[in-house]
Amino acid sequence: MIALVLAASSLMMGCASRPESGFLANAAYDPPQATEHTILVATTRQRDPRPGTLYNGSRADWLDFASVTVSVPPTHVASKIEWPQTPPGDPRKDFTVHESNYVDGDKAFLQALNAQLAQRPRGHRQVFLFVHGFNTMFAEGLYGFTQVVHDSHTQAVPVLFSWASRGSVTDYLYDQNSATAARDELAHTIRLLVASNAEKVNILAHSMGNWVFVEAMRQIKMEGGLKRSDKIGVVVLAAPDIDIDVFKSELRAFGKLKRPYYVVLSRDDKALALSKFLSGGESRVGAIKHDDELAKLGAVVIDLTNVKGDDPTDHNKYAQLAEISPQLRQVLQNGIGKTQVASDEETEQLKSSLTSVVTVPVNILGNSIAIVAGR
Repeated sequence: MIALVLAASSLMMGCASRPESGFLANAAYDPPQATEHTILVATTRQRDPRPGTLYNGSRADWLDFASVTVSVPPTHVASKIEWPQTPPGDPRKDFTVHESNYVDGDKAFLQALNAQLAQRPRGHRQVFLFVHGFNTMFAEGLYGFTQVVHDSHTQAVPVLFSWASRGSVTDYLYDQNSATAARDELAHTIRLLVASNAEKVNILAHSMGNWVFVEAMRQIKMEGGLKRSDKIGVVVLAAPDIDIDVFKSELRAFGKLKRPYYVVLSRDDKALALSKFLSGGESRVGAIKHDDELAKLGAVVIDLTNVKGDDPTDHNKYAQLAEISPQLRQVLQNGIGKTQVASDEETEQLKSSLTSVVTVPVNILGNSIAIVAGR
């Protein structure tokens, strides 16, 4: 199994030279063809004094905030991150940072969030919250989220919740403890988002980030719930790195979500295979073999096992789909009717809608996407 750990370690590298420091330095040139996205950040990481780094993998004693404007190059290929070979990168062909600032405290964070919401017309003032997963450096979480925001064409205000992952496979237990330690701060962040002028708060959690999310929801339930729980919109749990029995107990603790939620899984997920080994052989939700078990828990399951992934671990397939797209959401909620498994005709309808809302290589649309509807 040592060989498995070493192999997974090499597979899970986001780029040839991982962006530990310097990759978030402001680029001097901003080409007019590039697209900018301002990402608001809430994090339990420590600030890093090294230039162009912002945050490291150590745990802070408080919740910190930042605002980072990321530039996506005009040559961007959907579902990819064009990493700079050397920092800060060339904005004509790389993801780069145009501007970054720390934001001091809850009040300033809410002001920045509401200012962005005010730029959207009424009826479109939504927030898109992303919680990253295990083995993720700050720059990787930031650029990975920006890629999803860009490729999905969402108009929602993007908010990244970044907990203190060290960005190393060998630090799995440290990351797991960091994820648990971050639950109160994610709960606080969700309360801030709901208290803002947002009309809806949509949530995407990936990998171990799902553990932070379900723990935060459990904490919110214990503290009396949300005053405006109706603001919680679409919830997508992508490749959840959670023990299936623990997941069931968490749902019993905070109750089924009022709206359908989506679980994106893939049984060929190599990262979750490693997680299963490190966790004593217990199945992870994101690689469970029995879709109907999750459906009974109220989930709409999107099984991407037969879809070819763009990364060697098959752990990031979610990034190839615009799960937060209104058109896709409509298909998932209405297009498959009351059937448990999508028929050929209904699957074709899903693929047709995917074509209009997702910019991915054509071959993904030719693969089988299994849909299991919650009851």
